[in-house]
Amino acid sequence: MTTHSRRTHSLATVKLDTMQPSAPAITVEDVQEAAARLDGVARRTPVLTSEALDRAVGASVVLKCENLQRAGAFKLRGAYNAISQLSADETRRGVAAYSSGNHAQAVALSATLVGTTAVIVMPEDTPRAKLDATRDYGAEIVAYDRYSEDRAEICADLAADRGLTVIPPYDHLDVIAGQGTVSLELLEQAGGLDTVIVPVGGGGLLAGTAVVGSPAGVRIIGVEPEAGDDTKRSLAAGERVSVPVPRTIADGQAVAMPGELTFEINRRLVAEVVTVADAEIVAAMRFLFERLKLVAEPSGASALAAVLTGRADLAGERVGVVISGGNVGAARFAELIAPEADSD
Repeated sequence: MTTHSRRTHSLATVKLDTMQPSAPAITVEDVQEAAARLDGVARRTPVLTSEALDRAVGASVVLKCENLQRAGAFKLRGAYNAISQLSADETRRGVAAYSSGNHAQAVALSATLVGTTAVIVMPEDTPRAKLDATRDYGAEIVAYDRYSEDRAEICADLAADRGLTVIPPYDHLDVIAGQGTVSLELLEQAGGLDTVIVPVGGGGLLAGTAVVGSPAGVRIIGVEPEAGDDTKRSLAAGERVSVPVPRTIADGQAVAMPGELTFEINRRLVAEVVTVADAEIVAAMRFLFERLKLVAEPSGASALAAVLTGRADLAGERVGVVISGGNVGAARFAELIAPEADSD
């Protein structure tokens, strides 16, 4: 797989080997540098509160609305932070990525902003809205079967054949640092928080959040769909554990195994990972729409689902919750949140 020429992502280089288990891969300073690169590119997304939500959960909750980010999700932050640091030769040759949708759009947009080209490996069953948006940003799409083919291998082969630089969706230090800017902003906007809760797919957002929040004494909690609890199992086992490719409405979290770099960060800095059912995610999507007039995709609402269902003890705390994305088509959104029977 083609790697970032300006930073070698070997375990030895980032100090994640067993000889130095406590050494951080990235620091708050790396996240701050990413924030400087993203200034004027990524939106400083708003934070919102809801008295109804606070009453329901017995805590003071602040929602970080990355569903309002450019390209519809937090993924722009990591993708741009990585792509903007490519050498002139790498920029000329182009980039490749693999993604279920949000990273695809982020890479495609970032490539356009930087002045390069992108080839994205995407599942055949990617929601249409995400496919269309990725194409609209100018990327070439290569489809694969997420249940029988290895997307990373397909992407690596493409990159080798065409001389492209691979921008992974989470297992890349510059991507992790970029994602950490979500919580860097959240802590600046909300002031002191006791806990920050974020969705978990491959673990990039969780790792970036942990790098920022843990040194400040903030408890970090990740949320996965019940069908894809690979990070929860991995943390319990003390090593990366693979699960069957999850079948869940939260397509952005349908990952079989946490990343190597992300897991090493998360196992040291994350307090816990909890799981939520698809039906609970839908209830959170409905709450966001009805009470705050926000549209979130399933993955984007999973962290709030954990709060609404009491998966973590948050009583009396000030809690930050990341609404990570809003890339869901109108028809699919209506299908998911509509009650089975509605007399109105």
